[in-house]
Parts: sequence; C-alpha cells; structure tokens
Amino acid sequence: MNPWRQTRAEREAAIARLDVQLRADPLSIGLALDRARLLAELDRDDEARDDYLRLLAREPDHPRALNDFGTFLLQRGFRAAARTVYERAAALDPASALAHANLANVLFAETDYVAARSHYEAALAIDPERAAAHQGLSYTLARLGLDDDAVEHRRRGFAGRAIHTAAYRGTARPLDVLLLVCAAGGTLYTESFLDDRVFRTTTVAVDMYDGTPLPPCDVVFNAISDADRSGAALGGAQRILAGIARPVVNAPARVLATARSAAAAQFAPLEGVVAPRIAGVALAELRAAGAAVAEAAGFTFPLLVRAPGFHTGAHFVRVERPGDLVDAIAGFPGRDALLVEYVDLRGAEGRVRKYRVMTIDGVLYPLHVAVSREWKVHYFSADMASDAANRAEDARFLADPAAAIGAPAWAALGRIRDVLGLEYAGIDFGIDGSGRVVVFEANATMIVLAPGPEAIWDYRRAPVERVVGAVRAMLLARRRLRPLQ
Repeated sequence: MNPWRQTRAEREAAIARLDVQLRADPLSIGLALDRARLLAELDRDDEARDDYLRLLAREPDHPRALNDFGTFLLQRGFRAAARTVYERAAALDPASALAHANLANVLFAETDYVAARSHYEAALAIDPERAAAHQGLSYTLARLGLDDDAVEHRRRGFAGRAIHTAAYRGTARPLDVLLLVCAAGGTLYTESFLDDRVFRTTTVAVDMYDGTPLPPCDVVFNAISDADRSGAALGGAQRILAGIARPVVNAPARVLATARSAAAAQFAPLEGVVAPRIAGVALAELRAAGAAVAEAAGFTFPLLVRAPGFHTGAHFVRVERPGDLVDAIAGFPGRDALLVEYVDLRGAEGRVRKYRVMTIDGVLYPLHVAVSREWKVHYFSADMASDAANRAEDARFLADPAAAIGAPAWAALGRIRDVLGLEYAGIDFGIDGSGRVVVFEANATMIVLAPGPEAIWDYRRAPVERVVGAVRAMLLARRRLRPLQ
C-alpha cells in the first residue's frame, strides 16, 4: 500500500473506531476531541468545526476543547477568532502552560510583542522545560530589541531541536522541502506556502545546527531573508548547502547582497528608479555626535533613521531637525543604525502610497497599495479598512498594475527584479511626480498574508492566491530540476 495513503487510511480507521466508542460513551469529551482533530487532519473542516462547536455548546469552559478549537481556527487563518478562544482558555485555566503558550503564539503573529512576552513568560513559569515557549520567547525578545535576553531562551528552545520534520497529511508522494531558518530572527514566514498536503517540510535552524545528518530533500528553500540581521546565519547556510546537490530557492549569497545600503547602491543607476541613499553608522557614535555624523555623511534633514533588522515600522523614525536626532534614537536597540535619505511622496491630497509587488520565479505579481496620511505606511495600519476609495484604488492596482502606476514604472520594477536575482522577493516602493519608482526596500523579507474574512477584502483574495500558487508551483517545478545522484 502507498505509505502516504496508509497514513490517511489509518486516520479514517481511527475515526471509525472513535465512532464506535462514542456510541457507547456519547458524553466523552476526550473521544469527541480526538475525533474533531482527526477530521481536521483529513481536511474535513466543516465536520471538524461542527464537532468543536457542539462540544463547546455543551461544555463552553472546557480548557482542552478551547485550546484545540483555537488551534483549528488559527491554522485556517481565523486569527482574531483564535485569539478570542485562547484568551478564554487562559482566563479559565491560568495554571495551564499550554493555554498561555497558545495565546502568546497568536499575539506574536499579531505583532503584539509586549503581550506575547507576558504569556510566554507565564507559560515558562508553569513549565520551565517547554521548548516551544522558549523558542517563542526568544523570537519575541529579539523583536523587542532585547537580543542579549533572547540568547538563553534560544539555547534552551533549540538545543537538540535544530532539525524538525513536520507531519505530512497528503495522499501522494510529498515534495520534501529543506527549509533553512535563523533562530535569532530574520526569517521569512513561509507557512502559507508550504501546504502540508503537498510538502513535507524539514526545518533547520542554521545558527543552532550541530552538524547532524540532514534527511534527503527535493528542494531547499532558504528562508533566511534579512541580510542586515542574519548575515552570519546566511554564511552558515552557504556551508550547509555546499554538501547538498539540490535546487535552491534564494541562494544565501544572493540574499546577502540585499542588505539595505548595498541594495540601494545597486538600484540607484537603474533607469526609472530612485533609490534613496542609505548609510550604516555606529549607534554609539550617532548618540555621541548627533547630527554632525549625518551631515558629515552628506545627509540633510528631515532624515529617516532605522535600526537594521527590524520591520513593520519598529525602531524607524523621521527626524525633522538636527537637534532632534539624539532623542529620536534614544530607544534604539543594537550597535548600529541606518541613515536613510527622506523622499517626500505626498500627493496633492496629502496622502502617501506604498505599493508592494512580489517577484516569484522571475514574474512580477501585484500584492497591494497602502494609502495613508502618515509618512510611515504599512498595509495593516494604513487607511484601508475605513476608506472605500482607498480600497478601490488598491483593487485597480491589483487588476492592472502597469496601468495604475504607468508602463515605465512597471518596466523599472523588472529591472529591480533582475538585479535582485532572487526566486522569491518583494519590492516596496512609491511613485514620484515624474513617474519613477522610489524604492523603499527590495528583498526576501516580504510576507504574503491572507486577507481578513470580511467581505470588503474579497477583491484581494484571488491576487493573493495567485502569489501563493506561484510559490508552490515554483517549488514543485524544482523537483523536476533536481540533479541525479
């Protein structure tokens, strides 16, 4: 029998056995939860959901039922609903390490790092050996700029666990993916691409890897994406890949070339492209000498300053006047800072637009345009949910990006793609008054998040799925390209 079909058959047989047991003991919550979990693993989502809801209607405060249902919701993209369920579980059973860890995971996904830290720490106070909570706390502390505090949790979370192969739920031969990540951060979120009904994923935390033999694979996906944060891990990934004769998505050497200052220098000469100048400086020097450092490097004010290796606007400020610089960076973590030339892209109506285009296997895909009255623009914080006109503009960009930004700008994005040379990357940019592409950043760190469940986001579903589908197709195509051994 096909071994992958056997796994599915075994689950179906287990459900049949549970049905027999439940007829004898219809009030057993444990049996009912096992059945719902198996239904979910078989993608019988409607049946699994109904089982969970019937259980919770009968026992609304059952801790395991709440935790299991929360996990079901989270895995299917209903993050807000999962958070509500996990919050209820943690409130009902504050002595449950699992409940706190589950809630922390969803808070981390929502970038609420302060709250996530609190619940990871609560989980570890109850169960100091919970490795997944140590891992989550290490990621959280890194996002908060507390790298020194993260080190011990990283060690305890990943010691002996640098390699992990996830369960596979498909019915045919899986495509085996070796996923390279960095435990210290700077890793692309890939869960939406690596469907466990198609791919069997073995994750290797490169910076914690001890040389243990790796399992065979069809393709390597290097998800270490932030060259500014994870340069050492990218070097380690190169050493690992020297012994693996398989196709590689996002070769570490190419990712290393996307450090912000280096990438800006590469983009600056391209036709139709404006690449604001970026320079790295020592944070201690900037704090000591202030604006003199920036002015000596040729920068004028207003000026942008950011801590390398951080995203979603964290540790990223606009400094209006020279005298404001030292105070503006007072809370910056780490040892370095990036000075970034400011380009004012406000339109006549005072709004700023940030476009994102993904480049997947050489093809450009529009992902969104975020419209905001603030200079710091991110889709999750922009004026999108509350403004139908902004969503209509987003829809026009998704339907015909070249028409929305102009054919010359679309061609310029192709030139940026060619310089990047990555199989997976994104480009964040604006359009200036001359129709040129102003690059904010272009690298492999760009995530692709599913739209929320609300009807207002229906226009975004097909474009997002096209990107996800393109990534999956790229990986599947690599299986045919693998060299013989």
